Amino acid sequence: GILSTPYALASGGWLSLILLFAIATAAFFSGLLIQRCMDSDSNIRTYPDIGELAFGKKGRLIVSIFMYIELYLVATGFLILEGDNLQNLFPNMEFEVGQGLTIGGKQGFIIIVSLIILPTVWLDNLSLLSYVSASGVLASGITLGSIIWTGAFEGIGFQQKGTLVNWDGMLTAISLYAFCYCAHPVFPTLYTSMKKKHQFSNVLVVCFILCTITYASMAIFGYLMFGPQIQSQVTLNLPASISSKVAIYTTLVNPIAKYALMVTPIVNAIKTRFSCRYNLRFLSILIGTNLLISTVLVALAIPFFGSLMSLVGALLSITASIILPCLCYLKISGIYRRFNGQLVGICLIIIVGVCLVIFGTYTSVLDIIGNF
Repeated sequence: GILSTPYALASGGWLSLILLFAIATAAFFSGLLIQRCMDSDSNIRTYPDIGELAFGKKGRLIVSIFMYIELYLVATGFLILEGDNLQNLFPNMEFEVGQGLTIGGKQGFIIIVSLIILPTVWLDNLSLLSYVSASGVLASGITLGSIIWTGAFEGIGFQQKGTLVNWDGMLTAISLYAFCYCAHPVFPTLYTSMKKKHQFSNVLVVCFILCTITYASMAIFGYLMFGPQIQSQVTLNLPASISSKVAIYTTLVNPIAKYALMVTPIVNAIKTRFSCRYNLRFLSILIGTNLLISTVLVALAIPFFGSLMSLVGALLSITASIILPCLCYLKISGIYRRFNGQLVGICLIIIVGVCLVIFGTYTSVLDIIGNF
């Protein structure tokens, strides 16, 4: 998310920053609603559990579908991100496979990175990877600092003025901003793991403030540095310098560690559909390998990072992180039976969210088609 915020700002113009803060506020509120849903039943452990409590088996199925597709496409986005940035580092690289067959640099890098990632999807215990992925906070800070350093001390400067508002790109901007706040399916797991659950709302406040400041800072500095020429990942605009390479290499490390964490919930969900008579260890390896192969094929077929993440943000992130928590809370709490200000506010969020899903998804799909 942090890499695409300058592109989002360039798409929507300076006024679109207001929408970043609006989406952050709505996502924070829906996070609080998830906490209230969990407080209503001590048996809730996962996000699909909330869907089942609210709407039965169909609710569990709908929540699971949006959650797992989002995880799948985010994992695919990791591979595209790796291919884009490695090609930026080694622009003239090509790979010869057999006689007369040459694979382009980006496609080759995606395949190589997938081979590096492959052993991680075979692991049963991902606790070590979870600690590595926690370095994402540090990595975001390093990336932001490196890019600001590049602009301030390496001749780029912050002179680009940009445009005040660009209505044609506003839906793209909203979709990419929404992608930045797509962690809600993980919130129930975080909540149940806390020793002091009453502090969950404080955790949300701190996290959302820090994340939003970081996103906004990256968007503003990146847009001031490169203006309308900004690419879907700000690292692709950086010159060949030490500080920019620090930002790119930091960007490259995280997806390798986080890929397995993204696909493990999908692997576990698929495993539960099989009988216990199967060798579960072999089954995990088989499912994980096939998932990796399928994401590689999708990344090779749709190698457009900005467009794909815009689609994820519009169709999946807004639905899973804003609309579904509101709908589940209305049903579980029963407040839909009485008219009050809270009901009006939640209904307004749902209506706006549905409109953004419809029009944002339409724009993102057109964008993907137009890139071919």
